Amino acid sequence: MTFLKNFFYQRSGNKNGQPLVFLHGLMGYSQNWRRIALAFEDSHEVFVYDQRGHGKSFKPDLGYSPEDYAQDLKQILDELGWEQIDLVGHSMGGRNALHFANKYPSRVRKLVIEDIGPNADMSAIDRILGMINSVPVPFKTKNEARIFFANEFEAKVKNYTKQPKAMGQYFYSNLEEKPDGLTDWRFNKRAIDLSLEEGRAIERWHEIENLICPTLLVRGENSPDLPREVFEKMLALNPSIQGVEIKNAGHWVHFDQPQEFITQLKLFLR
Repeated sequence: MTFLKNFFYQRSGNKNGQPLVFLHGLMGYSQNWRRIALAFEDSHEVFVYDQRGHGKSFKPDLGYSPEDYAQDLKQILDELGWEQIDLVGHSMGGRNALHFANKYPSRVRKLVIEDIGPNADMSAIDRILGMINSVPVPFKTKNEARIFFANEFEAKVKNYTKQPKAMGQYFYSNLEEKPDGLTDWRFNKRAIDLSLEEGRAIERWHEIENLICPTLLVRGENSPDLPREVFEKMLALNPSIQGVEIKNAGHWVHFDQPQEFITQLKLFLR
């Protein structure tokens, strides 16, 4: 069995184009990139996949550091026969992409980091887990879950986020009906806990300093996850990094302002 069989993935686009890989964020899955990936299928061969512990991919009990995720990507690229890619990562996927570009610099032509910094942030762990733990899974039915998010979720998370409606939509999209008929998370909860702890527990500024590939850093104007001072420090540390702040966007820049996100990526990747 090949390593790639551990993952749910989609490969599409121009087979003669530059390979382009998208990495989703925490609790996400490959379909989060559907609208964005479609815009690049004429120019690139596009690859999106559910990272370990997420979506329909394999869910081991351990191994959820950026180093583990990056090793997965390396093995995937080796099986695909892709020597060099353009790499886009959102949130957790951005940290995983950053580590991959550091460890395997010859494999990344251009790097895009969406709304995440290299700083340790234990408060973010508490905030995100507070929101996840406010959802009383499993639900008896998908409709019961829909009613919860429509009537109760926003009040439960108002102290954790300024975008409770958007968070509710995102969380609801991460529920699925299980074989026993109950509705529960599509991701592995232990994987989320470990990804948060191992991804945000230590400072990774050296990875910003050591980047050698052209890099685009995208920040949402209203994002709590990439403070402006961290954004500006990242740009100041390495001349290989250029930054763009997208107006009227929060942490999910490519969801809040998809067309502007696509425009900025096309300008950078072409």
